[in-house]
Amino acid sequence: MKKIWITSLTKNPERVQKSLSMLKKYGLDAGGHFWENDNKKMLWLGPRETLTEADTGLWIILSSDAELADPEIRYGLSMLTLSVQGFRGHDFPIMLIHEGTLPEAASLPTPLQGAGILAEDNPVLGAKIVTKVNMPVKKTEAAYRLDIYAIPQLGQWFEVGPAAGEWNGAMCGACGGEPDAHGAGPAGKLPQKAVLEYPMQGLKLNLGEKEYTAWAVQNRLDEKNSYYIRIQGEPDSLVFGPMSQGDDAEVFVLHLK
Repeated sequence: MKKIWITSLTKNPERVQKSLSMLKKYGLDAGGHFWENDNKKMLWLGPRETLTEADTGLWIILSSDAELADPEIRYGLSMLTLSVQGFRGHDFPIMLIHEGTLPEAASLPTPLQGAGILAEDNPVLGAKIVTKVNMPVKKTEAAYRLDIYAIPQLGQWFEVGPAAGEWNGAMCGACGGEPDAHGAGPAGKLPQKAVLEYPMQGLKLNLGEKEYTAWAVQNRLDEKNSYYIRIQGEPDSLVFGPMSQGDDAEVFVLHLK
């Protein structure tokens, strides 16, 4: 039987107990935790192990207007979501059960924009959860690979690379954060040593009203090799993609807050 994991963004035991009781009526196995909002200590990592277990079939986030307006919470949720998606895939089922005005998907951080959004007082909430947790997960082809390595002693690293084919080099930049180290190597593990081909630092990119500071390399990457970059701070958004000398570069933008 698939399990459900519940993240409550506020310490409201009554709300959590109400959700657990409702799920129990439908014969669903659920556990959960209260969100710890301390990004400097990377406490958002707390539930990652459970969420990446094969028998966890749905992640429910109990949200409200105040929490979803908090940039710190939004950033922590983005990081946890990216880390889980890096392991489980972009289609891992996520559902926001919201108290207040239902948010538009486009108003959420990019990693959460594919989540289902339901009102807490929806009369068929339980039935919708049952359907979601038992629905086969459809695998969609992504244009890129992205994963997170958050280690208190080593900082937060982002791994990027092509999902298929090759990139003739790679770049990654942040708005509201500063890159300070990078490397290239086999996918899935921070490299201890790396040979960087034509490394570049301090590149400036302007996308809309945002300015990004980017680093880049010209190492050739495929689905088995990645570019790794450490970024200090809590960036509002990331831009990354294959390195290009022209103006027609294909880049991907993720809003994290």
